[in-house]
Formats: sequence, structure tokens, C-alpha cells
Amino acid sequence: MGGTEAAAKTAKEPAVREARLPFWRSIQAKYALTYLLVVVTILLVMNTYPLLMVENMVFSSKESTLKRQALVIGSALAVSETLTRESVEQTMAVLEQVQGTRVLITDASGLILYDSSTLDNRLGDYALIPEVVAALRGKDVARSEYRERAIRCRAAAPVMYNGQTLGAVYLYEYDGEQAQVLLSIQSNLRYVSMVICAAALVLVFLLSKALTRSTGLLLSAIRRVRKGEYSHRVESRGRDEMAQLADEFNQLTDRLQTTEEARRRFVSDASHELKTPLASIRLLTDSILQNDRVDMGTVREFVSDIGEEADRLTRISEHLLALTRLDAGPVRQREPVELGQVVEKVAHLLTPVARANQVELKTRVEPACALLATEDDLYQVAFNLIENAIKYNQPGGRVDVTVRHLGGKASLVVCDTGVGIPAEDMPKIFDRFYRVDKARSRAAGGTGLGLSIARDTARLHGGDIKAGPNPAGKGARFEAEFPALTEEGRP
Repeated sequence: MGGTEAAAKTAKEPAVREARLPFWRSIQAKYALTYLLVVVTILLVMNTYPLLMVENMVFSSKESTLKRQALVIGSALAVSETLTRESVEQTMAVLEQVQGTRVLITDASGLILYDSSTLDNRLGDYALIPEVVAALRGKDVARSEYRERAIRCRAAAPVMYNGQTLGAVYLYEYDGEQAQVLLSIQSNLRYVSMVICAAALVLVFLLSKALTRSTGLLLSAIRRVRKGEYSHRVESRGRDEMAQLADEFNQLTDRLQTTEEARRRFVSDASHELKTPLASIRLLTDSILQNDRVDMGTVREFVSDIGEEADRLTRISEHLLALTRLDAGPVRQREPVELGQVVEKVAHLLTPVARANQVELKTRVEPACALLATEDDLYQVAFNLIENAIKYNQPGGRVDVTVRHLGGKASLVVCDTGVGIPAEDMPKIFDRFYRVDKARSRAAGGTGLGLSIARDTARLHGGDIKAGPNPAGKGARFEAEFPALTEEGRP
């Protein structure tokens, strides 16, 4: 039961991951929220900063005006050593009254000597007002505030005579008209903000949807590729990061498609190659088992054939393992290796094979052809190239092996006088399991993997292998090139 439930849970996981995300968790929602926060912030600033600026300008203007008027009145009153109610009234009768401004004049003790208000006249009272107290201490003060839909401004200045404070002048202004102007500005800003906010909501939705459209398409494409549709591509528009991401995705799917096709072809070819010797072994064993009268000589012949097919299976398995290590395994620790010495070892080992095939094997090795690699890998490259040149040669043929240093490259050149490679087959000879002459290759014991292994190994160490016709005549020419080491020991 536990295994069944786990399998069912695993089967359901892709469907859960592909379920549509809630809008509030989507990138579109995050984009929209970000834009809305920016818009709201701008609107808040627009509804506060201009009002504060206008309010400060109005307050500053009114305070300056009232303070100037208080100083003028104070200067007009400073004509004698004392202030009396009669002298103050006489002076104020001469001065022009400012409409909407209340004027209070006190003596040095704060007693109100003059009050221009007709509704709340406080003549004879003491002015316990902070501005009056400050003015009696010899300071010019002013203060403004917005309260109850009106601007209220206060200013006070001392009345000085020969450096002595005789009293104080206090002005109070109540302005409802300027307050209405401020309210009108605030109302207009709110209306404009509402219109902008409504337009921003629509614009934010459209912009967030447009910005996340490419993301949605890319996510959908990834899901389709995950299901195996490696041929699916994303249309790239524009030149921004999303367009670059779409290009990278298309290149990745190209690589995946190529890799998948190569994998399927490799599995198919490997299965075919393994099936052929297995079928031969099965046929030979059935022939022995089903025939009661087979003689011992025939049995030995069949067993010998079975051994050859088993050897072939072994070679194919070893080559497959080598390819697996090249495809997935890390590069082993490399060290300076003299290419000429490795080639001489290979030539010495294959000399009996060349004699058995009636092929002359000649080597010419130049000194100072060192490179960074592993000796085993170089041995495998040289062995595959030279062995092929011997196997696919003709009796009385020749194989010339040259190791040289040219243009910063250490190269191994193998030329043979064999049957050669047709021009139409030349681009495919490094493909895995590809054979030019399948019948001849099987007869020679080939698996179709040697050249592929040799090239992959060379590329693993920064080199490559090129193939072409033998310039000296019929046959083929293979050249493996590697970055050579300099005298300082660097490639």
C-alpha cells in the first residue's frame, strides 16, 4: 500500500506544479502592486507637498505683513515716555486701519489700552497672550495656523522709547478667503488624483500583463519541453532581457533536441550491434544442442565462432563504457606527456598486427612534442588511428605515422594506402556506430566506435581530429592536433 500511495503521489505532482497560480502570487500581481505603490506615493506627495508649500508661502506673507504693520504702529506710538489710553486712541485715529485685522495695544504691564474689536472689546483687561508677553520682552514675533476653515495669523511688536519698552502692539487677522483658496486647491488635487489613480489602475493592469506575457509564454514552453516536445520554440521579440532569455531557451532546446536524437540513435545502434553477435551465439548454440550427431570438429568450430562473437561483445561493451566515461566523467589529472613516446609504444605493439596483415608500418617522430593530457588517453587516440589504418589497408600496403610540432600544435598524422573513404561518407565517419563498409568492418572486428572515441578523447584535452584523403595517392589521412606545451610549460 505504501508503494502504491507513493507512486500515486509522484504521478500527481506534475499536475500540482502545473496548476494555475493564484493571481496574488503571480509575477503580474507583484508588478501591479509595485506600480500601484509608486503611483500612490507620487499622489501622496502631490497632495501634500504643493499644499504645504502654498500654505507656507501664505503664512510667511501674512506674518511679514502683520509684523511690518505692528512695527509701524509701534513706531508711531513711541513719541513720549508713557502710553496712555488717550494718546493711543489719538495715534490710532490718525493711522489707517487694516480691514479684517484686530489691533490690541497694551502698556508695559500688559493692560489693554486699545482694542479695535467691536464685538469682543477687552479694553481694561490684561492681555495674557504669548505674543504680547514676548513683545513686552522686546521681541518681534509672529505665528500663523489653519483652523476651522480659516487662516489665523498673529503678530506682536514692542513699543520702544530710548531703549525702554513702553508697551506692545498685537495684531490678529482672521482670513477665510485665503483658506477657501487652499481648500479649492486641495479639492482640485484630490479630483486630479482620483482621475490619475483610475487611469493608473488600467495602465498598471495592461503594463503588468504585457510584461508578464513573455514570462507566461516561456513557462508554457518549458512545460512543453519537459513533456518531451524538444522541437518547441519560443518567438523572440525585441532586444530586452526577455528576448535574450527566449534566445537562450531556443538554443537550449536545440541542444536538447540534438542530444535526444543522438541518444535515441545511439541506443538504437547499440541495440542493433549487440543483437547481431547475440543472435549469432544463439544460432551456434542451438545448432550444437539440436544436432545429436554433430562431430567434435564441428563443435570446436562452432565454439570458436562463439568465442569470436563473445570477444566482439566484449569490445563493444568496452567501447560503450569508454564513451560513457567521456560523456559524463570528469577530466582526469593531466600532466605533460611526450606524444612521440606514446606513439612509439603503440607502433611497437601494433607491428605484429601490421606484419600479419602484410602492411608496412613506418614512424617518424620529431622531438619536443609535449602536451598536457593523460598518457592513457593519448595511447587510446594513437591506437585507434593506427589500428584502423592497418585493418582497413590492403596486403602490400603502407602506413606512415608522423609526430610533429607545427604552429604551436603537437600533431599526430596517420596516412595509409588502403581503400580510402568516399567523399560522401567523410562527414559521418566520426558518428557513433557508423561504418563505410559494414561487411568489411565486421570482418575486421570493428564496432564503429573507435573513431568517435578517438575524437571525443582528443576534444577532451583541447584537441581535435581531422580526416581526408591521402595526398600521396589512394587511402586516407587522419590528423590529431593538440595544444603543445611551450618552453615555460604552458599550452
